[in-house]
Amino acid sequence: MAWIQINITVNEPLAEPLSDVFMEVGAVSVTFADAQDNPIYEPELGTTPIWQQTRVIALFDAETDAKAIISQLTAQMPELPENEFRVEPLEDKDWVRAWMDQFKPMQFGNNLWIVPSWCDAPDANAVNLLLDPGMAFGTGTHPTTALCLTWLDQNPPIDLSVIDYGCGSGVLALAAKKLGAQSVQGTDIDPQAILASQQNAGRNQADIPFSLVKDFQSSPVDCLLANILAGPLKELAPEFKRLLKPNGTLVLSGLLEQQADELIEFYRAQGFSLTGQNTLDDWAQLSFSHDANAA
Repeated sequence: MAWIQINITVNEPLAEPLSDVFMEVGAVSVTFADAQDNPIYEPELGTTPIWQQTRVIALFDAETDAKAIISQLTAQMPELPENEFRVEPLEDKDWVRAWMDQFKPMQFGNNLWIVPSWCDAPDANAVNLLLDPGMAFGTGTHPTTALCLTWLDQNPPIDLSVIDYGCGSGVLALAAKKLGAQSVQGTDIDPQAILASQQNAGRNQADIPFSLVKDFQSSPVDCLLANILAGPLKELAPEFKRLLKPNGTLVLSGLLEQQADELIEFYRAQGFSLTGQNTLDDWAQLSFSHDANAA
């Protein structure tokens, strides 16, 4: 089936309203893209950040009358000039297959693989996680997820209790469970992340409870994994301390390499000892021990 894209670059406050109007006039989907190469590294907890200059891209059937769509859009949002909309034809091809072809099995460490459902496991004797790319963050393609997965492969939590805090797709929780953890729990602020994690746990026949942060309860565990961002990692330090046993292991990622030193000093002041540090593509992963005698 052939498609067209109608897109325009707008200021941040207009992105969400324009997306809603696009859907009202029949768009199949609407996506946002950074119009000025300004990556967002530190969104506030519980927010969905949008770039200051955002390219809003709507997908329509190729038979759609683009001029009529643009007229409807500008009638509802007169602040948008008609001449700034761009209409682009898309090649008629199997987009689902093209999307699937982008994703291949990925290896982390020596024995851990993430395998999309449409692929065969390269090593049937390895620890294989069946995981498809989806809406929730964390399917192994981002360096911070890769760093945490590699750490888990090198430090399998055999017979330990584990929390995946900020579980995204549940990939770290699944890896911990498959690598021998006795018990694993996951939590996130996003309901979509909880749903994705539950679905992925079912696909992998893994008994892992996932719940929203507001409903999450746990006694102290042996290991806590948090792949979030540097700002929230600081805010959550008291909670992480409460959730860890004395001498428990804390694994943090989601921070830039240039933020590592500050976060290390911050956590040392909270009663943690640094036990490891790794980097990949300007991102960092830190591991700490929760000092038994710390206040």
